[in-house]
Amino acid sequence: QVQLVESGGGLVQAGGSLTLSCVPSGATFSNYAMAWFRQAPGKDRDFVAAISLSGRSTIIADSVKGRFTISRDNAKNTVALKMNSLKPEDTAVYYCAARRGLGIYTDKSTYNYWGQGTQVTVAS
Repeated sequence: QVQLVESGGGLVQAGGSLTLSCVPSGATFSNYAMAWFRQAPGKDRDFVAAISLSGRSTIIADSVKGRFTISRDNAKNTVALKMNSLKPEDTAVYYCAARRGLGIYTDKSTYNYWGQGTQVTVAS
């Protein structure tokens, strides 16, 4: 059973930066594609970024492209979401997700494991 623990959320002023981290446990990390999703109050959980097993392939949502990057360190068992030039509309709970196997996907239904989420609030 894979368990995911996110950290790094908080309150930041518009234009600022945050880095979220996700630490998986209970499985071989390099066997899992990873992703970040976010959910604002009253809205659906939306795709943000995904990364392949090796880390060589990534997908970034158009809404955050050029501002957010996703990376992973298989030796340290961590995946990170670096967020720059934050905007108030980036305010949401951010979730780390994992799915076993090859490929990277933007559809949240393809991910089997989820963290509890970390709150990101961007003040204007």
